[in-house]
Amino acid sequence: MRPYIHGRKNLIHIIDVRETIRGLLRARKYLKQVAASGSLVLFVGTKRQGQEAISREAARCGMPYVSERWLGGTLTNFRTIRNRLARLEELERLMPSTSEAAITDEFAAYSKKMQSSLRRENRKMMRNLGGIRTLSRLPECLVLFDPKKEKNAVNEARKMGITTLALIDTDCDPDVIDLPIPGNDDSIRSIELVAARLADAILEGKAEHSTHSQVAAEGADKDGAQRAKRAAPRPPRT
Repeated sequence: MRPYIHGRKNLIHIIDVRETIRGLLRARKYLKQVAASGSLVLFVGTKRQGQEAISREAARCGMPYVSERWLGGTLTNFRTIRNRLARLEELERLMPSTSEAAITDEFAAYSKKMQSSLRRENRKMMRNLGGIRTLSRLPECLVLFDPKKEKNAVNEARKMGITTLALIDTDCDPDVIDLPIPGNDDSIRSIELVAARLADAILEGKAEHSTHSQVAAEGADKDGAQRAKRAAPRPPRT
């Protein structure tokens, strides 16, 4: 991390804010391109001080996130994770609400003990998998907050060839991250600021993707109408 450190005071390393801005601008540009291409970005941050901000900003830009615990094999054993997500959907279909009036007949047919067991399973799966339920395919990029803590996620991403982007402090190794953002990864305000800026970039990219898709659809409709017009039989000459 030496190239990103401005100096040291009272045995505390001070990160060069110019390097933080450069890293943030590079990250925003890249994420905008990823979102504009229609790919997925997975937010990962299980630190207690950042869980709320990360889940909120990821949900705001419509991207999956992991804020509770990284499940081993989320990327390298994706098929198993998809099976667990299917089980979560099955449980939600079985008991769409906690109110007694909304309990389905199928769920009511179980014994009280089995109903309690299913509810516990549903709560546990929602806690661990709720953020990645929209992860229909492997992401193009992982956005991490403190890669030292999320080392398992970093290792899986490197094995799968997935780009990693991270808010990285002076106690981490930037060589394992493709796009580092030097900064304080322990401060709530720092995490909130970076997560919000990255989410804004994703929203800008998604807006571009939506515009391009709409223009392409209109062009396809116009071409189809022209082909149909050319193919239509001409009226006979009088």
